[in-house]
Amino acid sequence: MQVHIKYFASIREALGRGAEQWDTSATNLGELRQALVARDARDDHPLAAGRAVRIALHQRMCEEDALLTPGCEVAFFPPVTGG
Repeated sequence: MQVHIKYFASIREALGRGAEQWDTSATNLGELRQALVARDARDDHPLAAGRAVRIALHQRMCEEDALLTPGCEVAFFPPVTGG
């Protein structure tokens, strides 16, 4: 399924992009996060396990077990962002 992904603050800076459309077989936010890290494997990946990251699904903060739906909007944030 295709999802729309947005990256904010230091995550956007580290990845060098603010948004992307991505086809994935992930069923929840945690699987999507793991797939994004695996796609771009590097030791300092901003979404890597153990790194503090907040995730929103359709503009609502969620846990990693929240289910994805086709065309959903996912946003990744560092734990604190500025305005």
